Amino acid sequence: MSDPARLRVLVTRRTFDDVLGDLRRRFDVDDNQGDQPLSPDELASRAAGCDGIITAVADPVTPALLDACPKLRVVANCAVGTNNVDIPACTERGVMVTNTPGVLDDTTADHAWALMFAAARRVVSSDRWLRDGHWRAWGFMDWHGVDVHHATLGIIGMGRIGQAIARRAAGFDMRVIYHNRKPLPDDRALACGAAYAGFDELLSTADFVVVSVPYGPATHHLIGARELALLKPTAVFVNVARGGVVDDAALVEVLAGGRIAAAGLDVFENEPSLHPGYVGLENAVLTPHIASASRATRLGMAELAARNLVAALEGSRPPSLVNPEVVPRPV
Repeated sequence: MSDPARLRVLVTRRTFDDVLGDLRRRFDVDDNQGDQPLSPDELASRAAGCDGIITAVADPVTPALLDACPKLRVVANCAVGTNNVDIPACTERGVMVTNTPGVLDDTTADHAWALMFAAARRVVSSDRWLRDGHWRAWGFMDWHGVDVHHATLGIIGMGRIGQAIARRAAGFDMRVIYHNRKPLPDDRALACGAAYAGFDELLSTADFVVVSVPYGPATHHLIGARELALLKPTAVFVNVARGGVVDDAALVEVLAGGRIAAAGLDVFENEPSLHPGYVGLENAVLTPHIASASRATRLGMAELAARNLVAALEGSRPPSLVNPEVVPRPV
């Protein structure tokens, strides 16, 4: 039975036993270690009466959910992005929102490079072809891909992850250009070996285009038919940002028509649903939103989410508070 004197917490998705154990020593915890995604109604039902919830990127925190949870003090999102959380609605109700920045930068940058190489060098399609028993002889003219070394890398969104992607380019003697809402300070741009470029200039110049921007109304379909038409026919396009930043229907059409060389995608509109056009494309490398999915990084994210939640519920400022205008309530 729950202890009425203890604060109540919901953890919406499966997490690490050590993190869950620490939370249980402090609070009454309802956990979802079965890891089945909760419907909005299930989420509201289980969160009702809770003082804090640890959410995942697929959990919509809406005004309706908040109204069903009048005791809620904190939403600790286990992700760097917060597009699943209605932050103004939380702020209006005095609910703190936190995220997990910094922890996943390098791991996400690594995955962006994995997608770049896999797409450029046709790793997935050639692996499938080999496993299907088609290899009969080595061919000089078979499986030509796109060189990464000495190419131009264009990065759209030069936050921590974008900068981590850029720094890795030095090992491949790449020229790096970037576009951001505003240019980086000179010292940070120099550390990344990157030069600022206009949006259209980047799209038309880069051999590899990597998108790493937050998702919101301003970036919905940031990359659509017009933007994709600017890419070189030899370009490789990579998205490790969020689904919705790219118009999937437009990208499918471009890939199917061979108007760019390839794409590597970790995120999709309406995921886990997938635009059906992607499935048959040999020039698309697809991964299921796993850019941060090393064990060490996911553990770090879970631990930071838990620290944020504990701080908020114990009356101190969480380490990564998104809406600082909400003051922690005293215990």
